[in-house]
Amino acid sequence: MSLLRTHRDFRWFWTGETINRFGSATSSVALPLVAISMLDATTFEVGLLTAAAWAPWLLIGLPTGAWIDRVRRRPVMLVSSAVSAVLFAAVPLAGNLLSIQLLLIVAVLAGGASVVFQTAYTAYLPTLLEPSDHAEGNAKLHGSASAAQIAGLGCGGLLVQFIGAANTLLVDAASFLVALSCLAAIRYRERRTTTPRRPGAIRAGIRLVAQDVWLRTLTIFGAVSNLALMGYQAIIVVFLVREAGLTAGTVGTLIAAASSGGVVGALVGRHTIRFGTARALLLCELGLPTLALLIPLSGTSPAFYLVGAFGVSLGVVGGNVVKATFLQSYCPPDLFGRLTATTAFVNYGTIPLGALLGGILGQTLGLTPALWITTAGVPLAGLVLLASPIRRRRDLPTQRGSVVSAVTVDSSRERMA
Repeated sequence: MSLLRTHRDFRWFWTGETINRFGSATSSVALPLVAISMLDATTFEVGLLTAAAWAPWLLIGLPTGAWIDRVRRRPVMLVSSAVSAVLFAAVPLAGNLLSIQLLLIVAVLAGGASVVFQTAYTAYLPTLLEPSDHAEGNAKLHGSASAAQIAGLGCGGLLVQFIGAANTLLVDAASFLVALSCLAAIRYRERRTTTPRRPGAIRAGIRLVAQDVWLRTLTIFGAVSNLALMGYQAIIVVFLVREAGLTAGTVGTLIAAASSGGVVGALVGRHTIRFGTARALLLCELGLPTLALLIPLSGTSPAFYLVGAFGVSLGVVGGNVVKATFLQSYCPPDLFGRLTATTAFVNYGTIPLGALLGGILGQTLGLTPALWITTAGVPLAGLVLLASPIRRRRDLPTQRGSVVSAVTVDSSRERMA
């Protein structure tokens, strides 16, 4: 029987993160709809808005990781949540000052707060749980995050219809405040770090990833995967509204239903580990994402989007559970911040590029051809894993240097979802 349900601090952490994900899901629908419905934004501008939210990973991702390894993570997460709440509350309060430029500024600043929060969050979780609880904790967090995303996406579309796109962002602002309160309720206090400040801390994180075949493989894969994923996700709301002719409420409901694959993925990711973590990763990242090729057919029937995006969501979350559990056992705790920042710099760094790519392709070629090009890249990214030692193994190693060190090939993985 699970002991994490009686783990007081994990329950607060879990609750806060779930509510936070709900709020973020509502704004992921509302923010592009603010641009489309209130500011008559072009396809490129919508793609640019998405790119702006992820650009901070390229700008501050690496130094953030080196910094996080030297500080207590919970206070950093508290401040990041407060900043995000203020930023999203500012949009509906802007009134006549609201413009694409203002949305871009909010997206960049909120993205910067997210970089700090996510890096601290990833390094904080392993200190909160015992190593034997990591797999269960990851599954619970990813599963509830997917469920919250489903509810948030559905509610986001409906809220846009009833209270307006800008006012819907207040829900996200409130979710950050609730998450902040949950973090404040945690009794566990991290010990003061003894990691000294070193000028080469960022280079150490880069070397850690570059010289380890497993970390290198997953990181490169994540970059390629995210490029394709964000390419189509940046324009899918525009496509469903302008090409498929769906209302905001229907778009939110459809995306929410497709995202339910993430709940299944959390269960799949946890339970397929017993059949081999390497095999589970290949199933999630190479097999299931082939359903993405159905998404460009959504103009003829929304059912194609539902099936295609469900498969992608299932694979992404399932793969993320496997990967997160692997990294928490494989990487030394005092290097986790730098590892997170380095992999995120590469993985998330391609997200703004993918968003720009989707926006440019949608603007120049049309939305349907752009979707065909970007969704084809989702399953093709999985081929990176086949060019690595992962294809020959049942399980990924559980500690550094346990089987294979830095010798061969390329490749990689980690995405957002």
